[in-house]
Amino acid sequence: MTSESLHPVPTPARRTVVAAVGTAGLAVALTACGSDNKSSDSTSSDSSASSGGTGGGDNAAAGNAGGTVLAKTSDIPEGGGKVFESQGVVVTQPTAGTYKAFSSKCTHQGCAVKGIADNVITCPCHNSQFSATDGSVKKGPATQPLAAANITVDGDSIKLA
Repeated sequence: MTSESLHPVPTPARRTVVAAVGTAGLAVALTACGSDNKSSDSTSSDSSASSGGTGGGDNAAAGNAGGTVLAKTSDIPEGGGKVFESQGVVVTQPTAGTYKAFSSKCTHQGCAVKGIADNVITCPCHNSQFSATDGSVKKGPATQPLAAANITVDGDSIKLA
């Protein structure tokens, strides 16, 4: 028998483990919320096309010519939309000439939304459904709406602001 087998291996104190888990949880929560700091209740910046559009006002398109072009207005079907995975946004056209954008990250467990049809955005992981008009929850398990994203429509181009 050796003396090594008689001495237990030291383990971290309970306080250390709880502090580490709490810190990791806080880091995850802050990371998940960090990209939404510019999207306060400002869906009014989602504008309609200024040439030929029949939607609402265009109060944010001026001065945002430098945004990343996501798509042409003709790429977004009325009543539907398109997910831009690399930018983390989904763009919809709930009514003719009106374009909206939201985070493509489901508020239930962070899966990327996929399907947009009949003005409903669907998450494939647990079938949460969101309104293509305002991002609100239409069917759970998600309980929080999709965060609004800022886009502008300049002619026939939809740009991420």
